[in-house]
Amino acid sequence: MNPYYPIALRVDDRLVLVVGGGNVALRKVEALLACGARVRVVAPEACLELEALAAEGRIELRARAYAPEDLDGVFLAIAATDSPAVNTAVSEDARARKILVNSVDRPDECDFITPASVRRGDLLISIFTGGKSPGLSRRIRERIEEVIGPEYAEFVALLGALRPGVMAAYATEQERSRVWRRLLDSDVLALLRAGRAAEAWERAREIAYACDPGGSEPPDRPPGGA
Repeated sequence: MNPYYPIALRVDDRLVLVVGGGNVALRKVEALLACGARVRVVAPEACLELEALAAEGRIELRARAYAPEDLDGVFLAIAATDSPAVNTAVSEDARARKILVNSVDRPDECDFITPASVRRGDLLISIFTGGKSPGLSRRIRERIEEVIGPEYAEFVALLGALRPGVMAAYATEQERSRVWRRLLDSDVLALLRAGRAAEAWERAREIAYACDPGGSEPPDRPPGGA
């Protein structure tokens, strides 16, 4: 049995502690910054990339060994050092404060695991094996990346732009579901893949409002106002 319950945590403007200064810590920091988190990094030595992020004011860098007070005000904690003893200390201290913690390569010390993921704009696909095989998660991620290209970011943005109008134009969930199915089964995604964004937008509007019983005025601009 896989004991993990899949959720997506909102971390924008939340303080997250990353203990560690190497490449693993850097990957965690970059992913957190991409989600809008405020990041505190603690490490006696940090890689050049982390030092650069600190110099730009994008992260708080405490250039010393980890101490329990580094957890003050923290929403999440990630232990990403090459020292099992330090990682265990971070996990124990975080749990004592009821702070969710991830300890790299130690599932038994984790409250959560960060899965392999593919991000296309607001579309986020996560893959995970419950800590059993990170390598398999990476392989599956690579295959998904081959199939789910950057056009999906545009497609999600387009659907999001249409959503308020569709919700207003159609009174029942059945009607709305029919619209979304038509859009998902249409050639809109293929047009985006071919770089024909303006045509894709017009085609999507045509499909979305073809059966609008109220004659609602559809949005006249694609996502981003392009």
